[in-house]
Amino acid sequence: MKCPFCNAADTRVIDSRPTEDNSSIRRRRQCENCGKRFTTYEKPETTPLMIIKKDNSREVYDRLKIEKGIIHSCHKRPVSSAQIMEMTDAVETALFNREEREIPSTVIGEMVMEQLKDRDPVAYVRFASVYREFKDVNTFMAELTKLLEHSEKS
Repeated sequence: MKCPFCNAADTRVIDSRPTEDNSSIRRRRQCENCGKRFTTYEKPETTPLMIIKKDNSREVYDRLKIEKGIIHSCHKRPVSSAQIMEMTDAVETALFNREEREIPSTVIGEMVMEQLKDRDPVAYVRFASVYREFKDVNTFMAELTKLLEHSEKS
């Protein structure tokens, strides 16, 4: 690490500790040449999670999009904001546990529907109708039939 004061390449670490939020390491360094001290922060290198859209375009993962979709589905339903956050967290955790850098949006849609299915069937149908782009009443009825079969098994 170069010294910011004299540009010498020889510096040594005199103290290391995690930051308050544990997201990086704070290091106190001292220059071997001029003796001045300075602080550096070390963070893990991460590559962004990319979402493959239905039209094969790609965009950076945005947690807010999942949260908004769940909020819209649960509008005027007995689902608390804490439950919405739990569902969003569960989807996000599952996504990052996959350890893939590119994930199709269809996978995310299915994960959200799984969260909604047991939490609130009306919110589930609302989300499914937009996500699966129901074209007519028959498609809607087919999804309701599947939901009813699922609830009878539970």
